[in-house]
Amino acid sequence: MIPGVIDLSEKLALITEQWSPKIIAQIEDYQFKLAKLEGDFVWHSHPDTDEVFIVLKGQLRMDFRDGAVTLTEGQMLIVPKTVEHKPYAESECHVMVLVQEGTLNTGDAPRSDRTASSDLWV
Repeated sequence: MIPGVIDLSEKLALITEQWSPKIIAQIEDYQFKLAKLEGDFVWHSHPDTDEVFIVLKGQLRMDFRDGAVTLTEGQMLIVPKTVEHKPYAESECHVMVLVQEGTLNTGDAPRSDRTASSDLWV
């Protein structure tokens, strides 16, 4: 069996919502998700899993309670579990996120209009 190629550009073209990560692949209990981000997100953490952000296009600032890190295209950041963080993108940014299956994008924050379904594929 020959595995199928996943075209990130094609998948991103199907995503119209901001802050709504969509699954494109899964390895064991970890999911690769694509998302388009713009503006400010909510403070949150993930008590049971690390979260990986890879910037594919644009720029992403990750705020932490004691500072911030800015990522540009081709850069990756691992946010350790339990670390409170808040993503921010001044203009539209495309990211790939690697996270444990079932993890909500808003983590332990109260559900809001920013909370996306954790099981939608594109």
